[in-house]
Amino acid sequence: MASTETGVSGAAETSDNQGASGSSGAAGRDASGPKPSRSQPKGQKVSKEDLAGLEAGLDALETRTAERVSLGSVLLSKIVPPLVAVVLVITVWQLAAASDLKPDYVLPGPLDVWGSIEKMWLDGTLLGYIWTSISRGALGFAVSVAIGTPLGLLVARVKVVRAAIGPILSGLQSLPSVAWVPAAIIWFGLTDATIYAVVLLGAVPSIANGLVAGVDQIPPLYLRAGRTIGATGVNGIRHVLLPAALPGYLAGLKQGWAFSWRSLMAAELIASSPDLGTGLGQLMENFRTYSDMSGVLATIILILIVGIGIDLLFFSPLERRVLRSRGLLVRS
Repeated sequence: MASTETGVSGAAETSDNQGASGSSGAAGRDASGPKPSRSQPKGQKVSKEDLAGLEAGLDALETRTAERVSLGSVLLSKIVPPLVAVVLVITVWQLAAASDLKPDYVLPGPLDVWGSIEKMWLDGTLLGYIWTSISRGALGFAVSVAIGTPLGLLVARVKVVRAAIGPILSGLQSLPSVAWVPAAIIWFGLTDATIYAVVLLGAVPSIANGLVAGVDQIPPLYLRAGRTIGATGVNGIRHVLLPAALPGYLAGLKQGWAFSWRSLMAAELIASSPDLGTGLGQLMENFRTYSDMSGVLATIILILIVGIGIDLLFFSPLERRVLRSRGLLVRS
């Protein structure tokens, strides 16, 4: 019996020792296990806070103020400064004309110039002169865009082409447009082809270089992302390349229009013929032939007004829309 009790008690002690060792092993495992489990929630908490802060920052960047701008603020910021500048120029001009620095036929006053514009308006010829030049400029600019856009893409994406004609485009852009007029007259005679050739040679390099600059400023990540989703070839150009390069391309278009208008005036001024019709450039040359300084200054003012009007009515709103859509121009 004693031996039996001893065996039983020994077995019990053995089982108790095993249970204790098992519990201590489990405790050890529990003691070593929670370290990563305790550190993991802490890491998750920090990452969530970081993400929350990042989302809040992005929301703040995308938030646009909905405050309506009063009419008085618009007048003070947009309309009054140009009007003040125009009034100052006219005042100085009138003072210079009244001080007899030059004879009246050399330096007419603002009222004399206004009289020339009013006379053309009453004769019904003013709008015809303006439309002739605007239609030529618009057509020449449209053809320049059709030529300059693929040329710019080719130069921007093909290294051999850029090395070959990239410097030539930059040189053509810096070449005065009036330098092409004598050559164009010899090539095409006194025809509309001469005028359009000068416009194209003046505008195409600016448009192409503007697109090249826009493509060069695209982050490489955008192009890699486009290739990843399968936007290659024409689809890549349409959906990735041109949208990403749009700010630089738009700047090139704006400059291209300025060069088109300047080239057109130079061509009309030199290539003057009754068969070509009368645009603003021919009109100014006609006034110069008759030594009518009032008419010359009136034509200069009309050319300036048309150039500013096209920019304000078309290019400036388009540029603001593109920049605002990309978060580069926030309305305050």
